[in-house]
Amino acid sequence: MSKLVDSAAKAVAAVARDGMTVAVGGFGLSGIPTTLIKALRDTGVKDLTIVSNNMGVDGKGLGLLLENQQVSKVLASYVGENKLFAKQYLNGELDVEFVPQGTLAERLRAGGAGIPAFYTPTGAGTPIADGKPEMRFNGLRTILELGIVADLALVRAHRADLEGNLRYRLTARNFNPLVATAGRVTIAETELVEDGFIAPDDIHTPGIYVHHLVRTESTEKDIEQRTVRARVDA
Repeated sequence: MSKLVDSAAKAVAAVARDGMTVAVGGFGLSGIPTTLIKALRDTGVKDLTIVSNNMGVDGKGLGLLLENQQVSKVLASYVGENKLFAKQYLNGELDVEFVPQGTLAERLRAGGAGIPAFYTPTGAGTPIADGKPEMRFNGLRTILELGIVADLALVRAHRADLEGNLRYRLTARNFNPLVATAGRVTIAETELVEDGFIAPDDIHTPGIYVHHLVRTESTEKDIEQRTVRARVDA
């Protein structure tokens, strides 16, 4: 039975609602589900909690949701490339929970694996630990972190088959496999749809985690910061 939906707009509109928590794959602008983010923006839903490594840049990626005043809270590791994010945060328009990058990855993995919480030494004795239960294991101070389960997860794959099995490309893999497992409903966009099935050894995210699949509407890949070496004449 095919999980392929005619359009991202249709797939997202069927589940989007005000106040939901949305986990989004990607790192910077690499591997972000651009088509699905635009579809979420176009629904106009408000008061969203976004869980993502970062919030894109001004005018791109999740920055589109910030521009549209759709986000009320963000859980992220890094937000330094988005001036609008900083402005909304400093003006008190945006609630922000900064999460160490490894902890964010593990919270998503835990949520996807059905683990409600775990202890980690990361952040112990810092403001990250404020209000969190602490324990010591073999003398090591640790804090309790909660697993993340999102109402909706949006990811981007390079290849998929009609059963929703996904394969990511190179560094675009990043947070996508973790996010895919952490959603009560997971929608994946993909650049290529296989006629048959992806070979089992080539699958990064099994289709059991993916509820809906859409084709990526744009294959253009934005570069956050282009860095090149000086040209050396032969």
